[in-house]
Amino acid sequence: MNGAQRCEENATTEPSVAGISLQEATQFIWLEADLLDGQDYSAWLALWTGEGRYVIPIERTGDDHADRLNVVYDDRAMREARVQRLKSGLSMSASPSARTVRTVSRFRVLGEHAGGTHLRCAQHLVEYKYDRTRTLAADVSYRLVRAAADSGPRIALQEKVVRLINSDDALFGMGYLL
Repeated sequence: MNGAQRCEENATTEPSVAGISLQEATQFIWLEADLLDGQDYSAWLALWTGEGRYVIPIERTGDDHADRLNVVYDDRAMREARVQRLKSGLSMSASPSARTVRTVSRFRVLGEHAGGTHLRCAQHLVEYKYDRTRTLAADVSYRLVRAAADSGPRIALQEKVVRLINSDDALFGMGYLL
Protein backbone atom coordinates (compact mmCIF):
# COMPACT_ATOMS: atom_id res chain seq x y z
CA MET A 1 0.00 0.00 0.00
CA ASN A 2 1.47 3.38 -0.97
CA GLY A 3 1.20 6.68 0.94
CA ALA A 4 -1.74 7.95 -1.13
CA GLN A 5 -3.71 4.75 -0.49
CA ARG A 6 -3.02 5.04 3.26
CA CYS A 7 -4.20 8.67 3.20
CA GLU A 8 -7.40 7.67 1.40
CA GLU A 9 -7.96 4.87 3.87
CA ASN A 10 -7.45 7.20 6.85
CA ALA A 11 -9.77 9.79 5.31
CA THR A 12 -12.61 7.31 4.88
CA THR A 13 -12.30 5.39 8.12
CA GLU A 14 -12.07 6.45 11.74
CA PRO A 15 -8.91 4.78 13.02
CA SER A 16 -8.99 3.75 16.64
CA VAL A 17 -5.91 2.55 18.43
CA ALA A 18 -6.25 1.22 21.97
CA GLY A 19 -9.65 2.86 22.26
CA ILE A 20 -8.49 6.39 21.31
CA SER A 21 -9.97 7.44 17.98
CA LEU A 22 -8.28 9.92 15.68
CA GLN A 23 -11.15 12.32 16.35
CA GLU A 24 -10.65 12.08 20.14
CA ALA A 25 -6.89 12.53 19.78
CA THR A 26 -7.35 15.53 17.49
CA GLN A 27 -9.79 17.16 19.92
CA PHE A 28 -7.36 16.53 22.77
CA ILE A 29 -4.48 18.17 20.87
CA TRP A 30 -6.66 21.15 19.93
CA LEU A 31 -7.57 21.50 23.62
CA GLU A 32 -3.89 21.42 24.56
CA ALA A 33 -3.10 24.13 21.98
CA ASP A 34 -5.92 26.31 23.32
CA LEU A 35 -4.78 25.88 26.93
CA LEU A 36 -1.22 26.83 26.02
CA ASP A 37 -2.28 29.88 23.98
CA GLY A 38 -4.51 30.94 26.88
CA GLN A 39 -1.61 30.40 29.31
CA ASP A 40 -3.75 28.04 31.39
CA TYR A 41 -0.69 26.14 32.54
CA SER A 42 -2.37 24.45 35.53
CA ALA A 43 -4.91 22.83 33.21
CA TRP A 44 -2.06 21.90 30.81
CA LEU A 45 -0.19 20.15 33.64
CA ALA A 46 -3.35 18.17 34.43
CA LEU A 47 -3.31 16.69 30.90
CA TRP A 48 -0.18 14.64 31.67
CA THR A 49 0.41 11.25 33.23
CA GLY A 50 2.85 11.28 36.15
CA GLU A 51 5.62 9.67 34.13
CA GLY A 52 5.07 11.78 31.01
CA ARG A 53 7.96 13.38 29.08
CA TYR A 54 7.98 16.73 27.28
CA VAL A 55 10.89 16.84 24.83
CA ILE A 56 12.27 19.33 22.34
CA PRO A 57 15.24 17.55 20.76
CA ILE A 58 17.99 19.29 18.86
CA GLU A 59 18.39 16.44 16.36
CA ARG A 60 15.43 15.91 14.04
CA THR A 61 15.92 12.13 13.93
CA GLY A 62 16.12 9.42 16.55
CA ASP A 63 13.94 8.45 19.45
CA ASP A 64 16.44 7.95 22.29
CA HIS A 65 16.13 11.43 23.77
CA ALA A 66 17.58 10.51 27.16
CA ASP A 67 21.05 10.00 25.65
CA ARG A 68 21.03 13.07 23.40
CA LEU A 69 21.27 16.80 23.81
CA ASN A 70 17.83 18.43 23.95
CA VAL A 71 16.48 21.94 24.24
CA VAL A 72 13.92 20.55 26.72
CA TYR A 73 13.72 17.14 28.39
CA ASP A 74 11.14 17.50 31.15
CA ASP A 75 9.68 14.98 33.51
CA ARG A 76 6.84 15.90 35.88
CA ALA A 77 9.01 17.91 38.30
CA MET A 78 10.65 19.87 35.47
CA ARG A 79 7.29 20.60 33.78
CA GLU A 80 5.98 21.95 37.09
CA ALA A 81 9.14 24.02 37.65
CA ARG A 82 8.94 25.40 34.09
CA VAL A 83 5.29 26.39 34.62
CA GLN A 84 6.18 28.02 37.95
CA ARG A 85 8.85 30.14 36.23
CA LEU A 86 6.42 31.15 33.47
CA LYS A 87 3.76 32.14 35.98
CA SER A 88 6.09 33.95 38.40
CA GLY A 89 7.06 36.75 36.03
CA LEU A 90 10.60 36.53 37.40
CA SER A 91 12.06 34.83 34.34
CA MET A 92 13.52 37.09 31.64
CA SER A 93 11.97 34.92 28.94
CA ALA A 94 8.52 35.14 30.56
CA SER A 95 8.28 38.82 31.47
CA PRO A 96 6.33 40.14 29.74
CA SER A 97 4.68 36.95 28.59
CA ALA A 98 4.47 36.32 24.87
CA ARG A 99 1.11 36.11 23.17
CA THR A 100 0.83 33.01 21.03
CA VAL A 101 -1.56 31.49 18.53
CA ARG A 102 -0.89 28.00 17.30
CA THR A 103 -2.47 25.92 14.60
CA VAL A 104 -2.17 22.15 14.58
CA SER A 105 -3.02 20.06 11.54
CA ARG A 106 -2.02 17.06 9.41
CA PHE A 107 -2.87 14.47 12.06
CA ARG A 108 -1.62 10.96 11.39
CA VAL A 109 -1.88 7.89 13.60
CA LEU A 110 1.49 6.13 13.62
CA GLY A 111 0.57 3.09 15.67
CA GLU A 112 -0.14 1.81 19.12
CA HIS A 113 1.98 1.50 22.22
CA ALA A 114 1.46 0.21 25.76
CA GLY A 115 -2.26 0.89 25.99
CA GLY A 116 -2.41 4.01 23.87
CA THR A 117 -1.84 5.64 20.54
CA HIS A 118 1.13 7.31 18.89
CA LEU A 119 0.37 10.09 16.43
CA ARG A 120 2.06 12.98 14.70
CA CYS A 121 0.87 16.37 13.51
CA ALA A 122 2.21 19.69 12.25
CA GLN A 123 2.25 22.79 14.43
CA HIS A 124 2.63 26.42 13.40
CA LEU A 125 3.07 28.83 16.27
CA VAL A 126 3.00 32.60 15.95
CA GLU A 127 4.48 34.57 18.84
CA TYR A 128 4.05 38.27 19.51
CA LYS A 129 6.38 39.94 22.02
CA TYR A 130 8.35 43.20 22.16
CA ASP A 131 6.55 44.53 19.05
CA ARG A 132 7.85 41.56 17.02
CA THR A 133 6.09 38.63 15.47
CA ARG A 134 7.94 35.32 15.07
CA THR A 135 6.84 32.05 13.57
CA LEU A 136 7.90 28.56 14.55
CA ALA A 137 7.01 25.34 12.78
CA ALA A 138 7.40 21.83 14.11
CA ASP A 139 6.46 18.22 13.69
CA VAL A 140 4.94 17.13 17.00
CA SER A 141 4.50 13.54 18.05
CA TYR A 142 2.25 12.48 20.90
CA ARG A 143 1.91 9.30 22.89
CA LEU A 144 -1.58 9.36 24.36
CA VAL A 145 -3.07 6.90 26.84
CA ARG A 146 -6.33 6.38 28.65
CA ALA A 147 -5.79 7.30 32.29
CA ALA A 148 -8.04 6.96 35.29
CA ALA A 149 -9.44 10.17 36.76
CA ASP A 150 -12.03 11.02 39.40
CA SER A 151 -14.60 11.52 36.64
CA GLY A 152 -13.68 8.30 34.84
CA PRO A 153 -11.21 7.49 32.08
CA ARG A 154 -9.62 10.40 30.26
CA ILE A 155 -6.99 10.83 27.58
CA ALA A 156 -3.60 11.80 29.00
CA LEU A 157 -0.22 12.79 27.60
CA GLN A 158 2.49 10.20 28.11
CA GLU A 159 5.00 11.87 25.79
CA LYS A 160 5.15 14.96 23.61
CA VAL A 161 8.12 15.45 21.27
CA VAL A 162 8.36 18.79 19.45
CA ARG A 163 10.77 18.61 16.50
CA LEU A 164 11.34 22.22 15.47
CA ILE A 165 12.25 22.59 11.81
CA ASN A 166 15.10 24.88 12.86
CA SER A 167 16.18 22.93 15.96
CA ASP A 168 19.83 22.80 14.88
CA ASP A 169 19.98 26.58 14.36
CA ALA A 170 20.35 29.28 17.03
CA LEU A 171 17.10 29.43 18.99
CA PHE A 172 15.88 32.56 20.71
CA GLY A 173 14.56 32.55 24.27
CA MET A 174 11.08 31.10 24.34
CA GLY A 175 8.84 32.33 27.11
CA TYR A 176 6.12 29.79 26.46
CA LEU A 177 5.57 26.08 26.07
CA LEU A 178 5.55 24.49 22.65
